[in-house]
Amino acid sequence: MRPPLIFGALVLLAASFAGGQTGKAGTPLIADLSDDLVAITTGFEGSDLLLFGTTEGEGDVIVVVRGAATDLVVRRKARVAGIWINRDEVRFTDVPNFYHVASSAPIEELLAIDLLRDEQIGIEQLVLQPTTELEDDDAIAYRAALVRNQQRRALYYSKVETVSFVGGRLFRTKVSFPANVQTGPYMAEVYLVQEGAIVSKAVTPLQVRKLGFEAEMFSFAQNQSALYGLIAIVVALMAGWLAGFVFRKI
Repeated sequence: MRPPLIFGALVLLAASFAGGQTGKAGTPLIADLSDDLVAITTGFEGSDLLLFGTTEGEGDVIVVVRGAATDLVVRRKARVAGIWINRDEVRFTDVPNFYHVASSAPIEELLAIDLLRDEQIGIEQLVLQPTTELEDDDAIAYRAALVRNQQRRALYYSKVETVSFVGGRLFRTKVSFPANVQTGPYMAEVYLVQEGAIVSKAVTPLQVRKLGFEAEMFSFAQNQSALYGLIAIVVALMAGWLAGFVFRKI
């Protein structure tokens, strides 16, 4: 959806909100996405979505976008016989594979730490649980390494993005998905905050999926793994034979 169309949608959304036609009368928060699908096709280089909405009265808005829960392994390198190798590893369970936060003001100024922790708003408040029991210092170090790894891949935010208000009640923010984003269900959670309390919350689901040739190849590899492996071997042998033939002629 192009920006003029998006802004038009915002205006219509606000109008329907004022008229009580979108949701229940008196709903203090309405939010939506410019698209509910991130399509991964050949040559996919990432995608931006616009999250927008409207509020009833004054307040601040916090947006949290989470990916599906997964297990991640963090490895620690050690020097053995003069060579750095991966020696120790810790597995974390139920880790969101994507985590994005945007806010109209610093989140620490909007909500008390207990509320931030309850809603897991902010990287510091994410519950990242290792499967093995660790000493406190080791747990902190491995958790920090997990977050750094995800930030390096642009899957976790490095800074809180901005939620902008337009005309007092309309708000918007951009959510960027990198080229290496994983497929699966995602959730956009929007909080309306007034005087240190969450007065309303809107949840909007979205999907990240492979489409076209990428999806067909992925499905074939998953459902026909033996045949896929055989074809891959044949292709590799043919490529090697062709390269040898060409260089022999030269």
